[in-house]
Amino acid sequence: MPLNKLYNIFRSFGYAGRGVWYVVRRERTFQIHILAAAAVVALLLIFPLETWETVIVILVVALVLVLEIINTAVEKIIDVLKPRIHFYVQIVKDLMAAAVLVVSFAALVIGLIIFWPHVFP
Repeated sequence: MPLNKLYNIFRSFGYAGRGVWYVVRRERTFQIHILAAAAVVALLLIFPLETWETVIVILVVALVLVLEIINTAVEKIIDVLKPRIHFYVQIVKDLMAAAVLVVSFAALVIGLIIFWPHVFP
């Protein structure tokens, strides 16, 4: 692989890291989701889950975090349009928040289904 392509790959990782750092520092809901994810990782280390259960839990946690990042991106794009606000702007923001809420609730239910038998045998 040419050195230039390798440099571009590392630069792309840098951009992604900058995006993650942005949401970690500035988005309260993402910070809450990170704390919840840390608690879930602690549970993964404490309880001996089946491999498929661990995979499901990791996927669900990742889904919540990714959707929160997408929500933040959409909100930032919409905020750029503020001088030309359309009444759909608030609807779009509400829909994105609703999507995060639905996925977060589903993650909670999935977590309860998977961890309940281990916590209360």
